[in-house]
Amino acid sequence: MRKERTKEEILALAEEMNVRYVRLQFTDLLGIIKNVEIPVDQLAKALDNKIMFDGSSIEGFVRIEESDMYLVPDRSTWLVFPWDSSQGKVARLICDIYLPGGQAFEGDPRIVLKRVMERAHQAGFSAFNVGPEPEFFLFKLDAEGRPTQEVNDEGGYFDWAPLDLGENCRREIVLTLEAMGFEIEASHHEVAPGQHEIDFKYADALEAADNIATFRLVVKTIARQYGLHATFMPKPVYGINGSGMHCHQSLFRNQQNAFYDETDELGLSEIAKHYLAGLMQHAQAFTAICNPTVNSYKRLVPGYEAPSYVAWSAKNRSPLVRVPAARGSSTRIELRSPDPSCNPYLALAVMLASGLDGIEKKLPLALPVNRNIYIMTEEEKIAAGIQSLPGSLGEAIEVLAKDSVLREALGDHVFHHFIEAKRIEWSMYRMQVTEWEREQYLLNY
Repeated sequence: MRKERTKEEILALAEEMNVRYVRLQFTDLLGIIKNVEIPVDQLAKALDNKIMFDGSSIEGFVRIEESDMYLVPDRSTWLVFPWDSSQGKVARLICDIYLPGGQAFEGDPRIVLKRVMERAHQAGFSAFNVGPEPEFFLFKLDAEGRPTQEVNDEGGYFDWAPLDLGENCRREIVLTLEAMGFEIEASHHEVAPGQHEIDFKYADALEAADNIATFRLVVKTIARQYGLHATFMPKPVYGINGSGMHCHQSLFRNQQNAFYDETDELGLSEIAKHYLAGLMQHAQAFTAICNPTVNSYKRLVPGYEAPSYVAWSAKNRSPLVRVPAARGSSTRIELRSPDPSCNPYLALAVMLASGLDGIEKKLPLALPVNRNIYIMTEEEKIAAGIQSLPGSLGEAIEVLAKDSVLREALGDHVFHHFIEAKRIEWSMYRMQVTEWEREQYLLNY
């Protein structure tokens, strides 16, 4: 749990640690980190919520005639970056976005997550805990410092040096994250060459989303120091596994895990079952949020360990949702479809909204699928009621557009701007002529 700091404490820490610049950080609609950097002598003004910026320049925010916005720092997010600078230290504060009239901006992804978390609190849940498992690739740079398509090693799952040439870089990332207060649970080479995973301890959803955004920044920064390019692109290389971001999640009530019931055969409470049913109910719609790029759907195909079917199990890893074996306070549900290109605030918001919808409506949970879905016939999948996730960004967007529960969770501003931006992205992609098409058709037709 992060510590809420006073204005005076932050100013004293800035002076003590020789902080010279402060980044007031937020994310745009697509989850890209933005920041307004100020000299430390403006920090007191920032902590009084008096720093403004032009919102019309940010993807999915507002029109030019509505551009003035305020950055309101979350004082519990004060952090000094551990890397050295000849001009002194750089710190950051993650901010919420407010309008001149004093109301929270409904297009701020962080505000969206806060709003859905408040619904959970109103329903009697004290915490929504999330443990993310983000994966990424390391690629070599060319002589001009630009990313190549050459992975930095030929290692495989849990390999170490000399096969895992990214080991030192990954270790430095872990050490840096720990210096910034992260509790790292595991770090290892993933299945594909050049692919890595670092898992950090679960946290309340807002802190978890902040951690994901910070994690991506740290990974890219340290990789560059090692002459490498880190990418969270879901499927950067054809023919090998893509990168996912499995999300372990649980609800707590009065310090007790609301997903656990020792009297149940699987150890799952009725709340857990309804929550899981809600995830299943809205999975096709929230795919557009959790897998938001054209490239995301190159990962969500059979054969590369990524889920492509809406099903759950406590025994195998081919379905969309897995229930890990741990019980008691560690009882949790693992959603396996999200990828690390998503906006973490919006992704966690739609997961929680889906689960809450299942709880509120007491949605019945379908039977688990304990077989390998990838080898089931179409007839067997139909008989088991197993549906597929959307096969493209275009398909996913149209499913999202029809989901009233997720529309309410996102709010009209984010809902409409996100769909508009992604329809444009899909249209641009559809009009491209790829090298694959030229190779297949240029000579034959």
